[in-house]
Amino acid sequence: MARRMSYEGVAVAVPVTVPYVRYSTHNAHWFIGQALQQLVLQSGIAKEQIDGLTISSFSLSPDTAVGVTQHMGVSPRWLDHIPTGGASGVMSLRRAARAVQAGDADIVACVSADTNHVDSFRQTLGSFSNFARDASYPYGSGGPNSIFAMITANYMRTYGARREDFGRIAVDQRTNALRNPNALFKKPLTLDEYMGARVISDPIHLFDCVMPCAGAEAFLVMREEKARELGLKHVLLRGAIERHNAFAEDPIMVQGGWRMDRDDLYAQAAAKPADVDFVQTYDDYPVIVMIQFEDLGFCAKGEGPDFVRSHDTSFAGNFPNNTSGGQLSVGQAGAAGGFLGMTETIRQLTGEAGDRAVKDAKLGLVTGFGMVTYDRCLCTGAVLLGSSQ
Repeated sequence: MARRMSYEGVAVAVPVTVPYVRYSTHNAHWFIGQALQQLVLQSGIAKEQIDGLTISSFSLSPDTAVGVTQHMGVSPRWLDHIPTGGASGVMSLRRAARAVQAGDADIVACVSADTNHVDSFRQTLGSFSNFARDASYPYGSGGPNSIFAMITANYMRTYGARREDFGRIAVDQRTNALRNPNALFKKPLTLDEYMGARVISDPIHLFDCVMPCAGAEAFLVMREEKARELGLKHVLLRGAIERHNAFAEDPIMVQGGWRMDRDDLYAQAAAKPADVDFVQTYDDYPVIVMIQFEDLGFCAKGEGPDFVRSHDTSFAGNFPNNTSGGQLSVGQAGAAGGFLGMTETIRQLTGEAGDRAVKDAKLGLVTGFGMVTYDRCLCTGAVLLGSSQ
């Protein structure tokens, strides 16, 4: 394999969240517009100076990123539409980083947004993937809950995980969300409440599932010297990986592409897992969080249950995870869920996380995970972001 070019000198700045709402009559274009407006207002950069753009959205269809340029009145010289769902935040950053390093763009806006109305779920299922639909619909599978029930049950049988282990993840994330003004969930969650919640698709219960909503997340990517010139608080990209269709030989997913590439990720940053101050794992279901703890090298394969039992994953604990509350307690605004960990990490490392700040944090790990078929997700990625101070 050819030696990878370093990401040195790439800055990430201006984390934007367009407040989430459970349902909306606004379309994805509206949320994208709100995000772009906030990027301009919060950065002090004129819209015309943003000469690169990435867009990720499920509900933008049939439009694409190029349609957004006309609708929003922007004229970028570099453009990308990234349809990798929950992996799109990591992949947007990787592509934007290479664009600014190559000089193809000076300032790239990475934006993800989705709407959610009463018929959104049915429409998404019908257009998400013909491959997945044709393979699973004849057997009564109508979405990710049943798919991840199969993945969760298999993991439990294979490695001895219990529902309580997944519950600890969900409860700690709710603790974090209570300090996040953008979170839709405002009530504490106890382990007893988690255990007693109604079944959705056994062994998946209510609090194992994200709540679909509408909203947007966005950030800017530029060279470090540009960020300093503009006086913007920023973080530095220390390393990045992505992988697609990893471990296809596994009958049911028990590992992801992070495991293939984690050594490369840490080597890029001259770091090791013990150097990471917090993680933002993609959390469509708790079992995937647990798998990532293993695949990212924090414990061995199959040790995820014991790891969760012995660690406090709240923002003030000894292994902070999803310090915003994650999608399980903030909400999942479609593809923007893949950007949630990115904006939260920028806030954590630039002193903007408020009273959920991880003390003395200097290095954060953000993951992406997306595009479920019928037995796994196909896209994985991760980045390491470091403080610029």
